[in-house]
Amino acid sequence: MASTTATARRRHAGAGEWAAVSVAGGARRVEAAGKHQLMRRTGLPARDLRALDPALSYPSSISGRDRAVVVNLDSVRAVITAAEVLVPAPRDPDVAPLVAELRARLAAPPSPGAGGGKDGQAASGGGGKGALPFEFRALEVCLEFACKALEQETCTLEKEAYPALDELSSNVSTLNLERVRQIKMRLVAISGRVQKVRDELEHLLDDDVDMAAMHLSEKLAYQATTADGRSSRLDADNEPSEELNEERDGEVEEEGGTSEGGGGYGNGASAAAGFTPKIDELEILLESYFVQTDGTLNKLNTLREYVDDTEDYINIMLDEKQNQLLQMGIMLSTGTLVVSAGIAVTGVFGMNITIPLYTAATDGAFWQVTGGIVGATAAVYVVALLCYRRSGILQ
Repeated sequence: MASTTATARRRHAGAGEWAAVSVAGGARRVEAAGKHQLMRRTGLPARDLRALDPALSYPSSISGRDRAVVVNLDSVRAVITAAEVLVPAPRDPDVAPLVAELRARLAAPPSPGAGGGKDGQAASGGGGKGALPFEFRALEVCLEFACKALEQETCTLEKEAYPALDELSSNVSTLNLERVRQIKMRLVAISGRVQKVRDELEHLLDDDVDMAAMHLSEKLAYQATTADGRSSRLDADNEPSEELNEERDGEVEEEGGTSEGGGGYGNGASAAAGFTPKIDELEILLESYFVQTDGTLNKLNTLREYVDDTEDYINIMLDEKQNQLLQMGIMLSTGTLVVSAGIAVTGVFGMNITIPLYTAATDGAFWQVTGGIVGATAAVYVVALLCYRRSGILQ
């Protein structure tokens, strides 16, 4: 009994919590599922599940597999199938709003033309004419949540950055410099996250194969139709032809190779040959959020340019102050040199030697000599400054 309890505890400790939002009315439940259970449930390989681990840091990606779509965009991590959405760590305060949004949006009936599809047509198997399939609706919620989170962070940063930069421009102090340094660090971090999301959306828009692999509902409908057609052919002919047997053998071998590879396809291709869905709706959906992400990135680039301009302005101000200090140093050095020359003349007159000036009448001679030395010193100083201005040393 004790060993059974210990085994159950180990399984519970190794199993992470996942929120499952199903297609049936947006029902939500929290489950403790292990890695192997999720692999059997979604058909994903272990590497895709590791990318969804909140404790690990993987680059942003949206990957289409045979039975699921793996979403890893910034803080949004989810596994989307044709019937449910699985979100890891649902009790995390940063993840709980995403689970609530998925439940609210997926519980509502799909509206016709929700994805802005061409001529109002949606992919087959989407639950109604002109309505987006379940996986696209879930993907739209994830994209919207990620884009809104990044946009809110950008707006908050803008509200803090522009006043701080203006304050720094008018008053260069240690406190203002520290504020701008922290703002610049946040700007670099947010710009990198937005750039990763934008690059991933651009990569998807350029790859039709990856977009085709994300049509899960249409893929299941195609596989069901193919299976029904094969059953009808077998019923019509109790003795299948040699060609049909070879076709079945080839399909069995292909399915066996897929199961050995972890249940997923490296490029997200469907196991059903000839599956070519229309990707217009998904392309429009991805393009709309690509434009939104690109706009957020443009705001960050504008803010970065403003920061660079402020830094250039401050450097110009500091250079101007440095030039003023250098000019003041030149003037003081010149004044010191001229005064030293006057002191040297005074020392000559203070020497203990006999000259005619000492035997002459001394009425007013002291003030005449003193005035002459001071006047000559001032004249030399003024002439030196004029020479500096003419040569461009002083402005």
